[in-house]
Amino acid sequence: MIDYRTIPSIPKLFLARAALVPDRPCLWWRGQGGWGSHSYADVATRILRLAAGLKALGIAKGDRVGLIAENRPDWLIADLAIMAAGAIVVPAYTTNNVGEHRHVLANSGAVAAIVSTRALADKVIEAARQTPSCRTIIAIESPEEPPADLRLIGWADAFAAGEGHEEEARTAVDALGRGDVAAIIHTSGTGGVPRGATLTHGNILADCWGAYELLRPLGLEHEIYLSFLPLSHSYEFMVCGGFALGIGAEIYVSDGAEHLARNMTETRPTLMAAVPRLYEALHQRITHQLSRDGGLKAKLFHLAVRLGAKRHADPNSLSLVERLIDRALDKLVRRKVAARFGGRLKAMISGSAPLNPDIATFFTALGVPILQGYGQTEASPAVSVNPPGRVKLDTVGPPLAGVEVKIAPDGEILVRGELVMRGYWNDPEGTAQVIRDGWLCTGDIGTLDADGYLKITDRKKDFIKNSGGDMIAPAKIEGMLTLEPEIGQAMVYGDRKPHLVALLVPREGTIEAFLSKRNLVTGTLADICDEPEFRAVIERAVERINARLPAPERIRRFVVAREPFSVANELMTVTLKVRRHKVREAYGPALEALYK
Repeated sequence: MIDYRTIPSIPKLFLARAALVPDRPCLWWRGQGGWGSHSYADVATRILRLAAGLKALGIAKGDRVGLIAENRPDWLIADLAIMAAGAIVVPAYTTNNVGEHRHVLANSGAVAAIVSTRALADKVIEAARQTPSCRTIIAIESPEEPPADLRLIGWADAFAAGEGHEEEARTAVDALGRGDVAAIIHTSGTGGVPRGATLTHGNILADCWGAYELLRPLGLEHEIYLSFLPLSHSYEFMVCGGFALGIGAEIYVSDGAEHLARNMTETRPTLMAAVPRLYEALHQRITHQLSRDGGLKAKLFHLAVRLGAKRHADPNSLSLVERLIDRALDKLVRRKVAARFGGRLKAMISGSAPLNPDIATFFTALGVPILQGYGQTEASPAVSVNPPGRVKLDTVGPPLAGVEVKIAPDGEILVRGELVMRGYWNDPEGTAQVIRDGWLCTGDIGTLDADGYLKITDRKKDFIKNSGGDMIAPAKIEGMLTLEPEIGQAMVYGDRKPHLVALLVPREGTIEAFLSKRNLVTGTLADICDEPEFRAVIERAVERINARLPAPERIRRFVVAREPFSVANELMTVTLKVRRHKVREAYGPALEALYK
């Protein structure tokens, strides 16, 4: 058995597993001819060869290397090779614009970047040009126009530079320790500027151990893991790039979220990591189909949900007749639902954002094994997860093995353990704000019940975390909106929701201009806020802002307020800051209606 608590590094964990199961398929990908795979032995050779190639290209221990690619086997090989070379991987989202890539590269001081497609290479090359430290681009697919001012290395050339030096790379892996930095993963800071969470090998391995102890009762033998969340996200980074490879799972790399339903039936996974947005989409699709079908099929389905929920709440609550019916519904309904997930799923770990309890109840009642958890990048990232067979749907479970959780006097959730990051990269002040006396101050408010299960009740921070796990700073978007000539005040809304909406207050001049156009001598915002023509003026301003924002930060719908925010109506403080909780009280129903 490989002990997560003592093995020194993530590459060492992988190489140890590869030595035990060399011929087992490791990474699967979908090509034109179907699914193909690399064995564990093959992947180990590729990792060591690329690690040696990186060192031959001048990448030294402690250097930072950007990694910008969509989910593909090459991503995981590059990730482990960077670490094996003693360097630090700096993953970034493929959806980043040039400015965001520049920030990640410059903030980390990256000396090189590995990039996949030509389209991504164009953005990363432009960002690297503006980053003095980053002079080398390693391209999996060669860009249309190689940059004259940067060193461009082809993917095959990077491997060729390390050929024959694999054992030297293996020796370098042996020199790594749990205290060495493995990755810098950027997360939103208090001003909306991403900060780099510095994670050591020990941080991530401690979280892998917690995940292993959690799932061990399921019998972790020869698992099939379907990866579809971005590998640059700390959640998938740990679960797929650390835990799943560490247990010797066969990893199928999804060919896109739009193909996920097909991928699940094709690969028949036993384990998956997911975010609430997946369950929301599936719930919507299922219920929409049922409303179209109607009849006996819909009645049986709703009965399965009702009886399943009742049984989960209290196994002894079903009458004899209900138990017989419930057992029949296993075959008539639940088996068909299970088939949508491949038919052999042991657990779907839901994390990165809170899961709506109604949706959790819906799928649990249908036999889908959802284990909701809680965490954040600064904790590598998982802190707590509901254990198999002991799920409390309104909680995020007890702390993982090796993790301490306590509640501060003001209700803030504090976390301690080896999984807590070393700090924010080159940001001692920011680090001191969130790590105090060894405890990570999460910024979330919660309680622990009598069984030690954690329940999240509120957010101490103003950040919005949507149901896809994206952390969004509303102040940034609100600032952009109020720079438009038509908009005077704004509050963005969408915590735990699939997308953002907003409450907008038009500028006084915008109101006066519209009233004048209508030849109205008197009138107020309340008189015209619902007028389609007036809303169209505001909508054009929102569209201009959306064109400059990445998809998760765009405003999908909005409400025009009936009056401005002011001290008099208690929607602003005396220092003219928006009182968000008061605005939510006043306009909550209207904002919630935008999601219907």
